[in-house]
Amino acid sequence: MDFTLATLPQQKTIALVAHDNRKKALIEWVTKHKQLLSLHSLCATGTTGQRIEQVIALPVRQFLSGPLGGDQQIGSQIAEGNIHCLIFFWDPFEPMPHDPDVKALLRLASVWNIPVACNSSTADLMISSPLFTQEHTREIPDYEQYSAARASKT
Repeated sequence: MDFTLATLPQQKTIALVAHDNRKKALIEWVTKHKQLLSLHSLCATGTTGQRIEQVIALPVRQFLSGPLGGDQQIGSQIAEGNIHCLIFFWDPFEPMPHDPDVKALLRLASVWNIPVACNSSTADLMISSPLFTQEHTREIPDYEQYSAARASKT
C-alpha cells in the first residue's frame, strides 16, 4: 500500500463513544473539557450523544446506537475523512454482542491514522496536546493509487 499526506484541520470533528459501563466516565471527561471541546464539532453514538448534549449544552451530531449500526456509521465517516479524532471509552471487562463492529471501528481509526483515546488518561493527553487545536499532517492510504492499481488488474 502506498501512502499520501492529509491534514487534520484546526477545527476537528471528534467522535465520542462509550460502552454502557463507561458512559458516566466519558460524560465526566467531556464536562471537564467542555471549553476545549466547544472549539470543535462533536458527534457520538445514540445514547452517549443524547446524554452528552444534555449535560454540556453543546450540539452533538447523533448517530445510531452502537449495536444498531452507530459504530459502523462513525467508521464510515472516518474512512471518508469527516471524523478526525475518536474518543472511545470501552469496557474491557464486559463482553459486547457487537464486538466485530467495535473492532472494525478501531481498525478504521488505525487505517486512516486518526488519534484514538480509549480511556481518560489517553484522552487527557490527547486534548492537552498543542496539536489538538492546530492543523496536523498525517500519513493515510493513497486510495486513488490503490484504486487505480486494482482497476488495472481487472
